[in-house]
Amino acid sequence: MKELLMMPEITAPRSWTVPEKHYISVLESPWYRNLTQLQDIIAHRTTDFWTRRGARFLHLPITTGSISSPMGRGSDSSPVQVNLEGVPTYLADSMQFMLEFGCRLTPDGAYYLMPSFRGEPADETHLCQFFHSEAEIIGGLDDVIQAVEDYLRHLASGLLEYGRDALISVAGSVEHVEALASSGPLPRITFEQAVEQLGEDPALVKSLEPQCRSLTRAGERALMDLYGGYVWVTHPDHLSVPFYQAFDEKDESKALAADLLFGIGETVGAGERHANGGDLARALELHDVEAEAYEWYSTMKYRHPQRTAGFGLGVERFLLWATKHDDIRDLALLLRFNGTNILP
Repeated sequence: MKELLMMPEITAPRSWTVPEKHYISVLESPWYRNLTQLQDIIAHRTTDFWTRRGARFLHLPITTGSISSPMGRGSDSSPVQVNLEGVPTYLADSMQFMLEFGCRLTPDGAYYLMPSFRGEPADETHLCQFFHSEAEIIGGLDDVIQAVEDYLRHLASGLLEYGRDALISVAGSVEHVEALASSGPLPRITFEQAVEQLGEDPALVKSLEPQCRSLTRAGERALMDLYGGYVWVTHPDHLSVPFYQAFDEKDESKALAADLLFGIGETVGAGERHANGGDLARALELHDVEAEAYEWYSTMKYRHPQRTAGFGLGVERFLLWATKHDDIRDLALLLRFNGTNILP
């Protein structure tokens, strides 16, 4: 029977607008009581999903000398550098490199759920610190896309089983979650097909230089509208993504990578990695990235070549979709804005 659509009973207090008093709202607002329940479900379902597949959870540091996600010309994010006892280092934007490392220790993949740090200011779609659900598996792009879809269905079914009332109270309905939980394969298009369908409109597709194009937020929304709310966009321009994404053997100007658009837009980023040190070296040169900080990564690829693929899910972005909310700053239990000291 079709569920009756209702207005949400609980709304976000928008307490991020007064950061110094945010913790009081967390203690007193039912919005945040529900959020803690939903976060807990995501954590348990993530562990359950990967444990069933035999993957190993890795305990990883949050500091690194080898940043990953901000290293593409088309990236809209920047790293967070800190001084640690006189040594310049970075707070992790992703620990995907460590998951590749972990795949060489366990044959069924590696995963984690931990904070990531980005240098861009927070807004409706970005947090300075957010939770990342990332995994790396043995295989290629098609394999990791299938794993992502299975994982998302597992999360959606968990929200329905353990958090239905909480979701209805903040979202008004769970039809969208039920649709994902019971979905089949999600639509896929290549980046070139996306550009063709969007008519190369500069408001929808931005170009930083030849063969370095990416979708704007408006372009992502237009594609989601065309495909019923969910669509994979695969094989982007290689220069628009981080250097570690594998080359498409049929056209090396393209990467074996994919973004899953739903909710506010890009919610999952996935890709196949360079299997060996030679391909990695070519990619570093192509992207004008200094190889010194990635010497260990290169050595690993030369000494232990392996074909792997992985993904990252922004947990708050997923919950933003699940709660049918429109501002990700309301999905942080404790606020952290760059350049601001916020207690507790």
